[in-house]
Amino acid sequence: MAERGDGGGQQAACGHDSYRTPLASRYASPEMCFVFSDRYKFRTWRQLWLWLAEAEQTLGLPITDEQIQEMKSNLDNIDFKMAAEEEKQLRHDVMAHVHTFGHCCPKAAAIIHLGATSCYVGDNTDLIILRNAFDLLLPKLARVISRLADFAKERADLPTLGFTHFQPAQLTTVGKRCCLWIQDLCMDLQNLKRVRDDLRFRGVKGTTGTQASFLQLFEGDDQKVEQLDKMVTEKAGFKRAFIITGQTYTRKVDIEVLSVLASLGASVHKICTDIRLLANLKEMEEPFEKQQIGSSAMPYKRNPMRSERCCSLARHLMTLLMDPLQTASVQWFERTLDDSANRRICLAEAFLTADTILNTLQNVSEGLVVYPKVIERRIRQELPFMATESIIMAMVKAGGNRQDCHEKIRVLSQQAAAVVKQEGGDNDLIERIQADAYFSPIHSQLDHLLDPSSFTGRASQQVQRFLEEEVYPLLKPYESVMKVKAELCL
Repeated sequence: MAERGDGGGQQAACGHDSYRTPLASRYASPEMCFVFSDRYKFRTWRQLWLWLAEAEQTLGLPITDEQIQEMKSNLDNIDFKMAAEEEKQLRHDVMAHVHTFGHCCPKAAAIIHLGATSCYVGDNTDLIILRNAFDLLLPKLARVISRLADFAKERADLPTLGFTHFQPAQLTTVGKRCCLWIQDLCMDLQNLKRVRDDLRFRGVKGTTGTQASFLQLFEGDDQKVEQLDKMVTEKAGFKRAFIITGQTYTRKVDIEVLSVLASLGASVHKICTDIRLLANLKEMEEPFEKQQIGSSAMPYKRNPMRSERCCSLARHLMTLLMDPLQTASVQWFERTLDDSANRRICLAEAFLTADTILNTLQNVSEGLVVYPKVIERRIRQELPFMATESIIMAMVKAGGNRQDCHEKIRVLSQQAAAVVKQEGGDNDLIERIQADAYFSPIHSQLDHLLDPSSFTGRASQQVQRFLEEEVYPLLKPYESVMKVKAELCL
């Protein structure tokens, strides 16, 4: 059997006198916490032992129906205290649970774990957990996209000041800006689904991946060993198993898994940073509850704490990618055990963190508040400068000289800019143009030339096409879960 003994089975005391990860105690959903719970893990170990025994029996090994039934009857009968005491003595978590399972299945004890290595239960359980964790994340991400799509559609025509380098730029629309967020999340949804569907079962491979122990059990019958591997893989709900493994499945899989989660973290961080910046500009706010307190010292504060939480946890999620990268790089030959303790932490934390930021972002996206008057005021402050080219073109059409007009606009623009920057006043460029007789041929056109909607290009049409051609088809498989509301733990 494979060496383990990383001491991972010791259970910390619960309650207020010991550390508990905030991911479980404050943030992540109960369903995601359960998937990474000891009960789910060790129950899955027992299920894997049962599937192995059933397949071995079907292929002719002397395993009785009575032994199979005894194992079935005790899948949930886990004595965690006994398992912890066994591991403390044996320093081997799998053998501790073999003994614990055998204690409540005395008739089946002799055939539990027959031919297997620790990674048969350890790695295969991890793959089942990863698959199920993805299945929890995917509809949550789809719901976030759906909420933002509704927001973008409703505000597809609402002009807003664009920013490049966080400096005023060409106008866009609130809906078009939201589509930038949606597009990143759609890429994440596709990537999460791809990695989830690409997961392969480790299967029944033995201590170094050669299946030697099973070949011995079946007296050299190669076909039966192949059938055994296939049967257990199908029982676990996987379409494929690795043909080649060492003692473990390749830790490159963990890199793939955490890469797409880290990429999701990057998307969420960008989105929530934008929301925080817009909150500072008072153009948009995340939900703020009636009894919510923004600051213990400043009662007027409305801090974007949900978006800040998303950014904080997204940074943690992105850094977790370094763990599987380092681990995969130092797996000597068929395996070393220095992966185990690290993987216990990083895999669970990555999914609990992703779960938290998606729950939180859904809550944010369901209650985003837009302030059109503030947006309109900021547009009025910047639009006169942006409209200068349109004003020049209108003057030329009215018989003016392009170069003369450009110089006039340049002088007036500098004067208006001085009022804004040096005196703290409003942008009065349009008033200066209206007061200048040179521009009298187009004075009647100024309102039309300064209509914000004429500066947003094809933003509205882009939103409509993007939602119809790319977003809605991607969300179709998740229609049945779209009505679920987000619930924050704290």
